[in-house]
Order: sequence, then C-alpha cells, then structure tokens
Amino acid sequence: MIVVADTSPINYLILLGRIEVLHQIYGEVLIPHAVLDELLDGAAPAAVQDWASRPPLWLRVSDIPSDPDPELTWLDRGEREAIQLADFVKANRLIIDDMDGRRAAQNRNLSVIGTLGILAEASRRGLLDLAQTLAALQATNFHIAPSLIRRLLDHEEERRRRT
Repeated sequence: MIVVADTSPINYLILLGRIEVLHQIYGEVLIPHAVLDELLDGAAPAAVQDWASRPPLWLRVSDIPSDPDPELTWLDRGEREAIQLADFVKANRLIIDDMDGRRAAQNRNLSVIGTLGILAEASRRGLLDLAQTLAALQATNFHIAPSLIRRLLDHEEERRRRT
C-alpha cells in the first residue's frame, strides 16, 4: 500500500505519543519535502521538531516530480505537495486533515483519511484506547466538534459489542 501524509496528522500523532500507529497500520509512509520543512519549522512544537530531525526509517521523504500545480496554489505548500505526490505515485491513501485539502484531493480521486480516521483504525486494531486518545487530542489545538467525538466513541462501543 502506498500512503502519503500531510503535516497535520503527523504533528498530532507525535503530540499524542501515537506516531508509531502510522507504521503499524501502513508500513512505509511518504511525505514531500514541504511536509518535513513544516515539521521542522521553529513554530512547530518542540516534540514535533525533535521527532522530525531524526525521522524513523519507515518515513520516506520524496521529491514531487514536477513544478507546483497552479490549480492548488490556494493551499499551503505542505498540502499542495502532499496532494501532488499522492497523485504522482498513485497513492492508495492520502493522510490529510485540512478540509480544503481533502476536497482538492478527492477531486483528483485520491482516497483520504485524517487524524481521526487513523485513530479509529488504530483502535480497531487494538493499538490504542480511543477514548483516552481522543481526550488527549482535545487537550491540543486540534479542532473537533464534541458531536463528532461522541459519534466516534459510540461507533467504537457498537463495534466492541459486536465482537
């Protein structure tokens, strides 16, 4: 499976201490140089900068194969390059949170998942406790509606009852 990630999901998974779930779910993850630059940026949390300064072997930084796509100029550089890289490598999945970026990716027929989807999948695989992890996520600056958290937890509870 070919997976490309944008900055935001990596950032939050690092802050949650759950970045390893990307490797456990997908094996190798590709990111463009712009995403690495954003993770290393001085405005990023220290834990994120530290992790990005010594990325694990399963994270591969890739060049985008062409000039910036003029149809994506309204997105930030990390999102633009992640979408372009995912499109070029025919990724099975693009990990991206930004709603505008998700729409742009879906307009290119890319399959997208965000931080919440990753956490839900990790929970289904028994890799983390969803309720605890969502509570920790709410303690960050991640924007999430309480109703969405309730739906995720209800869905998780229903899944557990069925198994």
